[in-house]
Amino acid sequence: MPSDAVPRRLNVVVGITGGIAAYKAVGIVRAFVLAGHDVHVVATENALRFVGRPTLEAISRNLVHSDLYDGVAEVRHVAIGQAAELIVVAPATANSIAKLAGGFADDLLGNTILASTAPIVIAPAMHTEMWQNPATVANVQLLRDRGVTVVGPAVGQLTGADSGPGRMSEVDDIVAAALSTVTPQDLKGRRILVTAGGTREPLDPVRFIGNRSSGRQGVAIATAAAARGAEVTLIAANLEVGHPPSIHVIAVSTTAELATAVSSAATENDVVIMAAAVADYRPERVAESKIKKDSQGDVLDLRLIRNPDILMSLAEHRIPGQLIVGFAAETEPDDTALLAIGREKIARKGSDLLVINRVGWTEGFASADNSVSVLDATGAVVTATNGTKLSVANRILDLVSAR
Repeated sequence: MPSDAVPRRLNVVVGITGGIAAYKAVGIVRAFVLAGHDVHVVATENALRFVGRPTLEAISRNLVHSDLYDGVAEVRHVAIGQAAELIVVAPATANSIAKLAGGFADDLLGNTILASTAPIVIAPAMHTEMWQNPATVANVQLLRDRGVTVVGPAVGQLTGADSGPGRMSEVDDIVAAALSTVTPQDLKGRRILVTAGGTREPLDPVRFIGNRSSGRQGVAIATAAAARGAEVTLIAANLEVGHPPSIHVIAVSTTAELATAVSSAATENDVVIMAAAVADYRPERVAESKIKKDSQGDVLDLRLIRNPDILMSLAEHRIPGQLIVGFAAETEPDDTALLAIGREKIARKGSDLLVINRVGWTEGFASADNSVSVLDATGAVVTATNGTKLSVANRILDLVSAR
């Protein structure tokens, strides 16, 4: 699969219409920006009654457009739509859906949509009676027939005391569905197991030995794999970030729990990607009650024993045809020495690919970006990439897809 198969940076238009759910659009804009995309907000005048222009401009990092007659000299009412690679309307009110179905262009958002050939995704949000009204039902079906992707609505709490179908879907669901419309389904039919986060080894009921991994990179891989059509299972060790609800998640904490979960799930997956930061050692003895400093004195001696090597065991017992991707987080500052460490590891552990990333006090763990090199089984560097963790995830999945 060529490395440009998944767009690295999309021109995304987020259309916001005048409904109370407009406040959720801020999260949608933020999610696209954090994923590395160029986001332009086109808001109706009524939308700006619910969420402020300064907020949207600060989050999108671009000017917000709302007036049909601004930028006439540059033909902005057409140019925004022509440049768009993806248009997401959230919330999409009953009125905006009716106008979209009828091809109305009496505001900037309508003009933008009509002037674009990009995929269109709408996230309806309205009261139940409006959603179930025959006019809305017919309009939504018409849009679906034209190829518009409709996300939701969900069933839940609406404005005031009302509850029922009509609640706008959650941000992650909308963003994932939108990106899937512009993402090749090259992993469709594949089952992928991903581990993410950092294991924790308890000292007593309140303390543990752990690491600084937030799980962002592993979750990004799981999210990107699902967007590319894979059936994804995520084994999550103490995540500090959320994940799309469509992904099956198995929660673990210790290295032993992670090893058990991986061993159980691996035989059912075509690909295993071990992105979790796994503790190499664990305390020999776990105290049943809190260790008191008054009873230990000035020095606390801990005896640690080695944990099993999950990646090596996985490679040794793999099912035929299974692809295994390991991760190596290292603090080595020299690039040549870092690659040498990676080559020794992949030769010893037996994975098909090894992702090497440098970590330290200010890089790697818990950051939004990452920089990695990927080795194949011969020790050759097959790719080196940096950027957001989602873009890095897609580069890794390009290699998976190619194999």
